[in-house]
Amino acid sequence: MVPKFAQLFVSTLLLLTPLLSIADGRDIGVCYGLNGDNLPPPNEVINLYKRCQIDNIRIYQPYPEVLEALRGSGISVTIGPRNEDIASFATSQDAANDWVNTNIVPYADDIVFRWITIGNEVIPGPLGSNVPAAMNNIRNALDSAGITLAKVTTVLPGTALAASYPPSAGAFGSDITETMTGIAAILVQEDTPLLINVYPYFAYASDPSHISAQYAMFTSTAPVVIDGSFQYFNLFDAMVDAFNAALEKINFGNVKVAVAETGWSTVGNEPYTSVANAQTYNRNLLNHVTQNGTPRRPDYIMPTFFFEMFNEDLKGNVVEQNFGFFYPSMQPVYPFW
Repeated sequence: MVPKFAQLFVSTLLLLTPLLSIADGRDIGVCYGLNGDNLPPPNEVINLYKRCQIDNIRIYQPYPEVLEALRGSGISVTIGPRNEDIASFATSQDAANDWVNTNIVPYADDIVFRWITIGNEVIPGPLGSNVPAAMNNIRNALDSAGITLAKVTTVLPGTALAASYPPSAGAFGSDITETMTGIAAILVQEDTPLLINVYPYFAYASDPSHISAQYAMFTSTAPVVIDGSFQYFNLFDAMVDAFNAALEKINFGNVKVAVAETGWSTVGNEPYTSVANAQTYNRNLLNHVTQNGTPRRPDYIMPTFFFEMFNEDLKGNVVEQNFGFFYPSMQPVYPFW
């Protein structure tokens, strides 16, 4: 017979799991893209997430059929508007209110919204300067609607850094420093991380003569980069810490980062793409981010989204089409979850 105190402990964990997804020490999610013409219906997809015990999902725009399928699932949702809508949010509180009232409010009683991503890789770029004002106006709209748990942030690509090697040299480009300072100020107020896309695969595949497979796939047994007092055994940590260093340089080292996308393609650029490489990278990444911080932030277990749930046949090239854990048939590309 289970003692009452143990029953209470278990019940508490079950209550916390849908919101925090760290009852087992993990804060892991998987991105769900819809750039395919043969993908399964959203209700079947959400059931697959539940069977795989994936507690966090990232979607790239508010597809009503996906949001309907997420009702009552207990899965924590990260969602954003289309990039082309950001400028209107920056200049019009009414536009921001309309977006929240249309895409968040009708579902808020049945869905746990975690992060609202204002811009997916729009910095650097012509839309980037709109992001701080758009974040503020979406935050105002959420507050007006009484939605307090959802927090605003944005998603950056690696190209947001003008320097990244060694990691301590990480710095934002001078053209985006003002924008990043404005964003970081909001993130401090919200106690919300900056989201970043981190792809050791692309760095390795583009420069294999200088970047080893072991460094890219977490299998190095000795430090590859020694950066002052910090030792880097894997490229992922180095890429993340370059962003941490960049935040320090704009006096916002207290802003945490989280990974909005990371993964490895299985097809299209052999020998760098393969099932074995993807499985090795993703398995080692999962073990790493659920147990360790980075050298620069050793005590911070970083929320991480894997890219992605399905292969998507409408993406731009064969490599991009084959990052999925599952085929559209919902059969696994390789054993993982």
